[in-house]
Amino acid sequence: MLSRFRSQPLLTYVSVAATALGLSSCEMLEFSPNDHRSPDDKQALTQKNLTTLLAKPLPANDTLRFVYTGDSQRFYDDAEALVKSVNQQKGVQFMLVAGDISDFGLAREMWWVDDQLRKLTIPYLTVIGNHDQVGNGRKAYGEVFGPLNYSFVYGDTKFIMTDTNGREYNFNGRIPDMPWVRQQLQDNTVRRHVIISHVPPQDEDFDPAVRDAYVTALRADPRLVFEMNGHRHDFSIGQPFNDGVTYVNSYAFEKRQYLIVTMWGDKEFRLKKVPF
Repeated sequence: MLSRFRSQPLLTYVSVAATALGLSSCEMLEFSPNDHRSPDDKQALTQKNLTTLLAKPLPANDTLRFVYTGDSQRFYDDAEALVKSVNQQKGVQFMLVAGDISDFGLAREMWWVDDQLRKLTIPYLTVIGNHDQVGNGRKAYGEVFGPLNYSFVYGDTKFIMTDTNGREYNFNGRIPDMPWVRQQLQDNTVRRHVIISHVPPQDEDFDPAVRDAYVTALRADPRLVFEMNGHRHDFSIGQPFNDGVTYVNSYAFEKRQYLIVTMWGDKEFRLKKVPF
C-alpha cells in the first residue's frame, strides 16, 4: 500500500486534501515552493524601474546621488524601516541593492521584498546574489527582476551590474562573464564607470580562476570610480589588491544602516552612513 501511494503524483494528494477541506479548484494551494512563475506586476521589475528612472534624466555634469544597500534576505521588518528612512532623504535619485534579495531563492521571497521596496519614492535596482540562486532561484530572479548581467547609463555614469557568484556555478571559470565585463568597460562615451556585484573578488565565494582577469580589467579602466559589493553584510572600503582600485561593501538590511553615495567630477565621491 505504501509503495502504491508513493507512485502517485504529488498533485493528486494536494487535490484530495483540497477536496477534503472543501476547496474548489480555484482555491487550490500552491504545492511547489520552487514555482518561479510570477504575476504580471511582479515581472520584469528591473526594466520597469529603469524606465521610471530614465524618465527623469540627470543633466550631464550634475551631481549624482544614490542609496546603496544589500542583502535584504528575510529581514522584512528592516525593509519597511529602511523605506521610511530613504523616503526622507532629499536629492537622491535611486537605490541599488547588492544582491541576496531572497534567502532561499524563492520567487515569493522576492515578491515580499518588492512589496516593501515599491513603497519607495525613488526606483530601485538590484544585482543577483548567491542566495538568489538557491534551487530555482536563478529562474525566479530572471522572472521577477530580469537579466543577471545588465548595464545602464544615468547622467554621465555607466553602472555595470554583473553576476559574480562563482560558487553557485561550481567554479566553472565563466562567472563573472569576462567578455561581457570587458565590453562594458570599453565604453568611452561616458565619464565614469561603476561596477556593482554581490560577491567581492577577494572573497572565497568568488571563482579563483577568474579573479586575476577581473581585477586586472578593473585596474586597467581609467573611468572606473569604484567596485561595489554586498555578501559580507557589513560596510567596508579599501583597496585590497593595492592597485588603486577602491572596493566598497554594503551594509545588510539587518545592520539598520545604509549608504548615501554622492559622485561628482571625474572620480570624486563621498559616502554617508545613515542609521535607521
